[in-house]
Amino acid sequence: MAKAKKEKKIFVLDTSVILYEHNSILNFDEHDIGIPITVLEELDNFKKGNDTKNFEAREFIRLIDKLAKDQSLGQWNPINGKGKGDFKVLMDTKSSVDANKVFNEHKADHHILNSALQLQQEEKSKKVILVSKDINLRLKAKSLGLTAEDYTTGKVQNISSLHAGKSVIENVDSDMINLLYEKGYVEPKELLGDTSTLKNNYYILRSGKKSALAYFNPFNGMLEHVEKRTIFGIKPRNAEQAFAIHALMKPDIRLVSIQGIAGTGKTLIALAAALEQKRDYKQIFLARPIVPLSNKDIGYLPGDIKSKLNPYMEPLWDNLKFIQNQYNETDKEYTKITELVNQEKLLIQPLAYIRGRSLSNIFFIVDEAQNLTPHEVKTIITRAGEGTKIIFTGDIYQIDTPYLDSQSNGLSTLIDRLKDHELYAHITLEKGERSELANLANELL
Repeated sequence: MAKAKKEKKIFVLDTSVILYEHNSILNFDEHDIGIPITVLEELDNFKKGNDTKNFEAREFIRLIDKLAKDQSLGQWNPINGKGKGDFKVLMDTKSSVDANKVFNEHKADHHILNSALQLQQEEKSKKVILVSKDINLRLKAKSLGLTAEDYTTGKVQNISSLHAGKSVIENVDSDMINLLYEKGYVEPKELLGDTSTLKNNYYILRSGKKSALAYFNPFNGMLEHVEKRTIFGIKPRNAEQAFAIHALMKPDIRLVSIQGIAGTGKTLIALAAALEQKRDYKQIFLARPIVPLSNKDIGYLPGDIKSKLNPYMEPLWDNLKFIQNQYNETDKEYTKITELVNQEKLLIQPLAYIRGRSLSNIFFIVDEAQNLTPHEVKTIITRAGEGTKIIFTGDIYQIDTPYLDSQSNGLSTLIDRLKDHELYAHITLEKGERSELANLANELL
């Protein structure tokens, strides 16, 4: 029996999809792609600058120019690649329904809606679908009778089962726990049986009242004992924090991610680990994604780049001050932190200027990494030179940018794609340690 012919669709791409991934036009199989002329106008405004969105805009413009060759963009042109559909630029002509009048405002989003509505009238034999990372635009589209979807390519499908970096093993043979303490390592099969082990995965082993912390070392194939270690005055308050410190301090692990809600100690522990290893690295870089207020770039703020960044970096300075205050002002550790800042050995680094650089022998902490796209995370990691260690911290459920969610942000993608790699370790911190009041807010509000 012959297979039923698959319905061919036309996907209309919003600017947000292209700024998220410039290659998105290539990811719709045999279906056709419509690009509203307003999208090209918006990309023209984004093409200058050092941010990832500027790079994505430039690359998409180059891609379209290459695909079009010498043909008119107002007609259907083939997308290169076997089994691909066609694409064309959609004019902002008036459809029977005018989004500008419906929503009583002339704006780019409404022109994009009009382009999709006009295409829907012209191509009655095909299903027209607006694809956007902007939830509100999708809602507006649906209210006008348009089908609208999120761009899902590369999304983490099951966020509830995202790799946590640790496993709890109950009813372990107490003799094996004793052996782990005595020797410092045991064969994985002795403790875990035939259970498969992920590289650099951490374990809480329990036998009645006895317990031990361990991790699987992919370089020697052993389960090794993990001790609770104090770093630069910061003592781990739970097993997960001890695991995070272990990953941060282990030279073989070059890439670490720490996920957890506010107050679990992600940034504090990462900073303390950086200070503890200050002699092993040329510099300590601290960075956070800039999520501009009211969609305005930091260029609107007064002063030089340092002055512009300071308001965004206050949480990092707060954590640094907390570590410093573990000591008296006369202690060498206290004065050393001040020296590191003054000598720019500990440096706030704008992520916008990372592209094109090679960062060697750097301890690089990227805070609030859930506000990065997967491409931005990749860009940062590909800058790593010899001897560099990169740490991403964040909360995948606390997204501050409108075009990302828990499934599509760079931190979730990193955790999902890199688990079970020998150079990478992840740990999810679950218990808030900031204060009882902070824990109350996290639990009940």
